[in-house]
Amino acid sequence: MRFFLAGIMQGSNRGENLVEQDYRQQLKALLGRYFQHSDIYDPLQGNEQSLAYDDATARNTFTGHNHMCRDVDVVVAYVPEASMGTAIEMWEAYSHGKVVISISPLEHNWVIRLCSHLVCPDLEAFEKALETNQLQQVISKQLA
Repeated sequence: MRFFLAGIMQGSNRGENLVEQDYRQQLKALLGRYFQHSDIYDPLQGNEQSLAYDDATARNTFTGHNHMCRDVDVVVAYVPEASMGTAIEMWEAYSHGKVVISISPLEHNWVIRLCSHLVCPDLEAFEKALETNQLQQVISKQLA
């Protein structure tokens, strides 16, 4: 199984800084525990200095990641607040028949609501969905 960790990076920050990225390690650990032989791609890994990329490098990175969302099995999107890049990644996955799992309190946001196969309001609910096998069932059903 191939996972793509989509999630807020810059959000609405106007400067050259990222929002806290600790969630990425938590998601990798959880997915690694429940999907032991999976490939988990983190777009931040190897791109830690992406805010300083020139336009050509930024464009190639951005489009490459968006296209990657078409090819993985599951996109896990961490969206505690609106994130334009994450919304595009979710759309690319959803519109190409991939599974989208959102971790977001924005249940009424149309991207979250309409492009997700499962919405967990926070990381604790995501972990609970893994523990109860709910997430695995959603993935199996969508990939069948």
